[in-house]
Amino acid sequence: MSSIFCGSALRLSIFGQSHSEAIGMTLDGLPAGIPVDPEALQLFLNRRAPGQNDWSTPRREEDRPEFLCGLKDGKTCGAPLTAVIHNHNTHGQDYAQLRILPRPGHADYTAQVKYGGFQDTNGGGHFSGRLTAPLCIAGGILLQMLAQQEITVQARILRIADVTDDAPFVSAVSEKQFPTVSDEAGVKMRQAISDARREGDSVGGIVECVIRGAPAGVGEPMFDGVENRIAQLMFAVPAVKGIEFGAGFAAAGMRGSENNDAFCLAEGKIRTRSNHAGGILGGITDGEEIVFRTAFKPTPSISRPQQSVNLETLQEETLEITGRHDPCIVPRAVPVVEAAAALALSDLILGGKNAWN
Repeated sequence: MSSIFCGSALRLSIFGQSHSEAIGMTLDGLPAGIPVDPEALQLFLNRRAPGQNDWSTPRREEDRPEFLCGLKDGKTCGAPLTAVIHNHNTHGQDYAQLRILPRPGHADYTAQVKYGGFQDTNGGGHFSGRLTAPLCIAGGILLQMLAQQEITVQARILRIADVTDDAPFVSAVSEKQFPTVSDEAGVKMRQAISDARREGDSVGGIVECVIRGAPAGVGEPMFDGVENRIAQLMFAVPAVKGIEFGAGFAAAGMRGSENNDAFCLAEGKIRTRSNHAGGILGGITDGEEIVFRTAFKPTPSISRPQQSVNLETLQEETLEITGRHDPCIVPRAVPVVEAAAALALSDLILGGKNAWN
């Protein structure tokens, strides 16, 4: 299995399975001398950690990273940075039937075809959303590095099921347990999650992310544009099914005169009067806020009976999934989106002409 991101400057390798002894990551290419605040990193990881409320999985894990190498006296030393998170609350017996009876909507069947049944199916194995925890280790460190350059990456829940948070996203929501701008919308979203769980079902949603402070000139045309890199890393997150930048698909219904962002001068700097482009033109940042939205499918593990096919007998069977699962992955996905975006932007800055300084 290839689980390595090879960027312009950074390489990230993620290893482990949902119910293996540990999961972890190695991040190579970090400049030496970057301070790492372990308390701030832990707070970031806690936002993604399972088992903290009634809208996530009951599985509880502390998700405390243990750094094996790459740090010296609280700063990066230039060597590859490796960290592990030990799994403790595992229930492998809940997944015994999945070796021969794949779950609809999961990678059980495709992994069986590709790896011949040798893959670990417990909790989804290497295909599990559990592997976003080491991604958040890397992203959490890179968020701290970006903050030194006054660049912030902030995400929020925009939509869950049919409930949308229309409030302007002008301030961070990271300290909220349920990261919406509008608390009223958040209450309705939690009710939609509760309704789905009670009915043995699940719901999906949309996460909106805004990157502020990125300078103009980051990115490349064609294959190494900012949209390319962000999209690549977003689709590394399980359950992501779509992404749009700026006005996104709504631009298809506009005229050019509506969609174009007029240039202007503001305090001696070239700016735009609107931001339908989402801060990116020709794959390169224009100095405005980078805005994108990521769509997450409903959690495929639901307690309702579903139809599957027994891989040994090749007979159709009814599957009833047991175990512990999120009725909605979106709230816990918010910091994961921030982590992936931080990795994308950091790599482009470190590897481009606007090198880190």
